[in-house]
Amino acid sequence: MAFDDEFQRFLFEEGDVRGEWVRLSDSYRTMTTQADYPTSIRHLLGESLAASVLLSGTLKFDGSLSIQAQGNGPVRALMAECTHQQNLRGLARFDAPGAGADESLDGLLGQGQTVITITPESGQRYQGIVPRERDTLSGCLEDYFERSEQIDTRLFLFADDHQAAGLLIQRLPGSTEVDPDLWDRVTHLAGTIKPEELLTLDSDTLLHRLFHEEALRLYPANPVQFRCSCNRDRTLSALESIGEEECYSILREQGSIDMDCQFCHAQYRFDRSDIDRLFHGQPLH
Repeated sequence: MAFDDEFQRFLFEEGDVRGEWVRLSDSYRTMTTQADYPTSIRHLLGESLAASVLLSGTLKFDGSLSIQAQGNGPVRALMAECTHQQNLRGLARFDAPGAGADESLDGLLGQGQTVITITPESGQRYQGIVPRERDTLSGCLEDYFERSEQIDTRLFLFADDHQAAGLLIQRLPGSTEVDPDLWDRVTHLAGTIKPEELLTLDSDTLLHRLFHEEALRLYPANPVQFRCSCNRDRTLSALESIGEEECYSILREQGSIDMDCQFCHAQYRFDRSDIDRLFHGQPLH
């Protein structure tokens, strides 16, 4: 049974443990139909999208969080990004021959680097390296929180062809042991979750099934939606990285510069007056 795309926070009232739940349906299908993804790559992208929503939910400021991976495996690049408003976008770039034949994380990504990038609307960007020593994305992200943030975290991520979902359980920073057994008890219960439960049950039913003997405080659920942040001026500004000489060379050869957004496939066309404005006119805002 499918439900709307939602994200929800909850808190264990008898101790310093918080949780988050997310399930993606329409947004997941929108993004995974942008390309002919092999099943295993589609599922990895779904897990990454769910994880980006959960991790962005831990931010205490306005901005965005992205999970990015690059490697020499069939998946050359993977990116999932979520803002504090639960606006979500993502994609995977892959080599077609034999893509996804090995469904393990190492088999899909190969050797490479995975990073979490936090971009506040005001202030400096932060980037952290995610260890790649576990065979699941959830395990690697748990290691990231343990090593980089020193925060005990359990993360459960699942995806099928139609939905992606995730559950995060985390000990609050600076927590005191109100109930010394709570963390072990809660993580043990969370570890009993089955993929079909996380993918099909609404949050109230799922959390009651897992934690009906615990006192939970549920916060209002928030909608999650696919929304690309591209626009014409931002795309034109991106041409600055190409450089003035290259831009004018393309104009001489083609008469215009055509750019497609890799996330939503919006198309932008720029003529000589646009490029003149970029390099010789007033700054873009």
